[in-house]
This record gives sequence, structure tokens and C-alpha cells, in this order.
Amino acid sequence: MNNLFRHPYTRVHSVRRDLRVSRPTAAGYLNLLVNEGLVAKRRAGRETYYINRPLVELFRESDDNLIG
Repeated sequence: MNNLFRHPYTRVHSVRRDLRVSRPTAAGYLNLLVNEGLVAKRRAGRETYYINRPLVELFRESDDNLIG
């Protein structure tokens, strides 16, 4: 979870490294977050990104406030 609060997205590799778990375990954790609606799963090329939608939206709102 700390990874998702520091960055607008994460990958299985990052969760594996941070939690020191296997790839299937890391993917399982992230897919649980997807199923709960906490992150969005998006593929780009060969990578899968798990996007913290509320954090991205907060960045967008902040940007709008700075510009507008």
C-alpha cells in the first residue's frame, strides 16, 4: 500500500521487491485491490500497471487549481 500512496501507479515487480514475495503472490495482492475497486489495471505493451485512480484524480484537480 505504501507504494500506491507514493506513486500514482505500481507494477507486480515493485510489489515483489517491496514485500519480498513471489510473482503470483504480488499479482494476487494487486488483483484483490482491482476487485475492490481501489486500483485500475491497465496494460501497456508487455507491462501491466495498477493505477491508483483517486491519487491520479487528486493530481488532476491540483493541476486544474494551479492553472484555473
